[in-house]
Amino acid sequence: MSKVMDAIQALVPGAECSVRGEETINWQDDRTQPTQEEIDAEIAKQKIEYDAQEYARKREVEYPTIQELVVALYDTDDKSAIESKRAAVKLKYPKPE
Repeated sequence: MSKVMDAIQALVPGAECSVRGEETINWQDDRTQPTQEEIDAEIAKQKIEYDAQEYARKREVEYPTIQELVVALYDTDDKSAIESKRAAVKLKYPKPE
């Protein structure tokens, strides 16, 4: 989905419309349509929320896999290694305050 369509769906859940490019919106919906300013504000809000989760996306790539976690359930040494790996990743990508 486009940024515009994501914003419209957040402002008017289930809205029936189509978007061409980032400008032309064709409405097939009788509900109140958000203004361009409201759409732009929602796009900006969603970008801020997305950017705020960058640390989490980076952490996810480097965290131990599910398979590593399962093995660690049965092996104390593996569990210590997992805890060390997670601590290193958290240190590398700290959660913003």
